[in-house]
Amino acid sequence: MPISQAFFRRTNLLLLAAGIAALIAIVASSLWLTLATERNFDDVVGAREVRSASADLMSLVQDAETGQRGFLLTRDRAYLAPYTDAVARLDERFRRLSAAVGGLPDIGPFVERLQTAITAKLAELSATVAMAESGDFDGALAAVRDGRGKALMDQARAGFASILERSEAALVAAIAAQERTSLWLRWVTIIGAIVILGLAGAATWTILGYTTEIMAARKELEGLNVGLEERVRERTDALVKANDEIQRFAYIVTHDLRAPLVNIMGFTSELESTFKPIEAYVDAQGAQAEVLRAEAETALKADAPEALGFIRSSTRKMDGLINAILKISREGSRTLKPARVALDAQLEAAAAAVHHQASETGGGITIDAKVDSIVSDKFSLDQIVGNLLDNAIKYRAPDRPLAIVARTRNARSGWVAIEIEDNGRGIAAGDHERIFELFRRSGTQNTPGEGIGLAHVRTLVRNLGGDITVRSEFGVGTTFTILLPADLRTVKRSSQT
Repeated sequence: MPISQAFFRRTNLLLLAAGIAALIAIVASSLWLTLATERNFDDVVGAREVRSASADLMSLVQDAETGQRGFLLTRDRAYLAPYTDAVARLDERFRRLSAAVGGLPDIGPFVERLQTAITAKLAELSATVAMAESGDFDGALAAVRDGRGKALMDQARAGFASILERSEAALVAAIAAQERTSLWLRWVTIIGAIVILGLAGAATWTILGYTTEIMAARKELEGLNVGLEERVRERTDALVKANDEIQRFAYIVTHDLRAPLVNIMGFTSELESTFKPIEAYVDAQGAQAEVLRAEAETALKADAPEALGFIRSSTRKMDGLINAILKISREGSRTLKPARVALDAQLEAAAAAVHHQASETGGGITIDAKVDSIVSDKFSLDQIVGNLLDNAIKYRAPDRPLAIVARTRNARSGWVAIEIEDNGRGIAAGDHERIFELFRRSGTQNTPGEGIGLAHVRTLVRNLGGDITVRSEFGVGTTFTILLPADLRTVKRSSQT
């Protein structure tokens, strides 16, 4: 189906709108997924910060406890350095942990309980260190041995473990969400690319199709321009031939139809003369009637039937001529029905219809179809090929088996040639054009016929927009070549414009 300019414009506008909509959707989805990825990344960083701050805080508490134990056991103040450093940095590390859990509200209560445990633990550590600095090492060690410091440290460790467990869960959830978001972003990119490529492909297909049709139309127009002079010449030739046909037809009407009419008129006068002896015999009396009787009998039994016979023969000839003219006239005005015709099947069917007649001579019919099909009027083709095969059989050479070849070939661009070749008795060079005239025959007339077959064939061929020619050598054979358009519909369109 040809692509109209309106369809091309409408389709490309729709494809452009769809492409813009798809692009907007892809960009919006990508932005939203990118923001989601950033949020998930922030959650991952926050969870890791909680883990890092918790570990640092736990390490400081352990350093403080280690410094306390070392000082109490060795009574060397050098071991108080880790304790002193841890106590100095503890508030800052705790603020870092509190800030880190701001994005994880479910960890807040555990941080509060941890702060309570650490405060109590620091108070226990501070009290034992103060006792040892005052010289009461035994009291300080006794305070450590009572287990309260261990219990507080266990509470702190439990708090750290709870915070680490929940931060780990938050980290895993954030990583999973980030992976899902990345997957969605990947699929949006892939699907968007496929949609964009599909729309681009559809637009490209439409543009290429439209461009191809424009190029084909331009090429056809160039071909039409190049072949315009040739078509004008062909049309001129066709008009000349049609004018010749009209002149020949007028000659037939004025000559061939007039001849039997003159015969009828002449024999009618003779018939009138024939009845005069009869009238005289009827009017005569006596001996004179006997004298006129013989003449009356001759006129009645011989002259009158002869005249009537000639009149009847002339009227039959006139009837045949008129019927032939009417047949050709009706064929020229018949509505053609263009359809796809398989030429090989067409020739084989026509050959099968006359095969028994050809085989009677010891010969046969060969099909050589080099063109698959044409668009033409099947009924007309049947009559054309059938008439030519009948003629080949009718005018065969009696001294050799009949050999007929029916072939098809490409004649030139847009045209197909059908050839019917035989090895019959041939046609004299002077009769090559005469045989296509109405009521004209060539050679010895030893077969029945009225001389309308080839005239009818030429009318059929020209009605299909083609022409028929003959090549023949007397005593060797004859080849009829039918040149037809490959598509009758183009001829009809041309004739209508």
